[in-house]
Amino acid sequence: MADVATMTFHEARACVIEKVRAARELESGEVPLAEAAGRVLAEPVRADRDYPVLDRSLRDGFAVRSSGLPGSFEIVGEVKAGDRFEGEVAPGQTVEIMTGAPVPPGADQVVMVEHTSRAGNRMTTERPPKPGEFVNPKAGEAKRGEALAEAGLRIDYSTVSLLATVGAARVRVFRKPRVAIIPTGDEVVPVEEKPLDHQIRNSNAHSLAVQAARAGASVEILPVALDNHDATRKLIERGLEADLLLLSGGVSAGKYDIVEPVLAGLGAEFYFDRTLIQPGRPTVFGRARGRFFFGLPGNPISTMVTFRVFAQAALDLLSGQGALDLPFLPARLTTAFRHQTGLTRFLPATLSPDGSELTPTSWRGSSDVPAVARSNVFLVADPDRESWEAGDWMPVMMK
Repeated sequence: MADVATMTFHEARACVIEKVRAARELESGEVPLAEAAGRVLAEPVRADRDYPVLDRSLRDGFAVRSSGLPGSFEIVGEVKAGDRFEGEVAPGQTVEIMTGAPVPPGADQVVMVEHTSRAGNRMTTERPPKPGEFVNPKAGEAKRGEALAEAGLRIDYSTVSLLATVGAARVRVFRKPRVAIIPTGDEVVPVEEKPLDHQIRNSNAHSLAVQAARAGASVEILPVALDNHDATRKLIERGLEADLLLLSGGVSAGKYDIVEPVLAGLGAEFYFDRTLIQPGRPTVFGRARGRFFFGLPGNPISTMVTFRVFAQAALDLLSGQGALDLPFLPARLTTAFRHQTGLTRFLPATLSPDGSELTPTSWRGSSDVPAVARSNVFLVADPDRESWEAGDWMPVMMK
């Protein structure tokens, strides 16, 4: 197999995005609104009318002509959300109004009920004139035909609310990408099985399935590929029928790490097979038979991290997503931290509930699942900086 590049974290992530974006072919279809959450919009969402259609009140109070403020007004009616006042507010008059109700013609300000006194059919207020106060004007939120959300946006609860608001009972979305997951290694046994001392349960396939599903994929977990060339080849051929193949394990330099040779035998093109990160240095990315694949390291935390920083970007693109963010949030260290330069490190840590303080988690290496399970973030250590003191800012990546 020809020499393959070793890349820094930023180079490898940029490579993934460039290769997948250039090759992806997106398909779309309509789904009911109830099934749209988590999918990616395939066309813009446009306002079907002005929002609001009429001037609306933002408070419970009284609709008045601002030119008469401050002063005393005759109460000539009331209007609540879902109704409208028939008539016009004349000088010296007011209409009692509820939040969300249309502002009657003639009125241009709403005085909050807390700022008024009432005696019979008279309302008195000392509020100064402020035209437009507590009035949501016609088309103030959106104009008819305006694009309110662009294609490529992943639909969350707020997007669902927007779609419902504009009457989109059916939504055009991109097809969910199909992800195949193949765990590898003679030592891997099913979760329900009691392992022998030299065996481990198949945790990686299940954690990857959760990460991929959370990223919007349809997931299939294939059987464990044993350390056998023919068996591994058959499973990889099957996995390459999906849009993205994720392999866990078998990509290091050991005698029985056969994933790369098998892929090479299938005509794979490799873009990188080492990254300057920890955990996850022996990560493979390439394409075979028109499908992209990742060979992720076998240690559980390595698998989790490399999916998060590399494979999720590919999956977002295959889902039709436009913006690709990997936000690093700043937090202050509660203790000093040191590492050897040269690698970008993603290490388990705990972020305080208010998001201000960061505490590295004591861990025993990239197989330490209990350590990552009791953490809620990964701290991100710069490859060119050796040490941080307590109180220094450090970037964190959410799990």
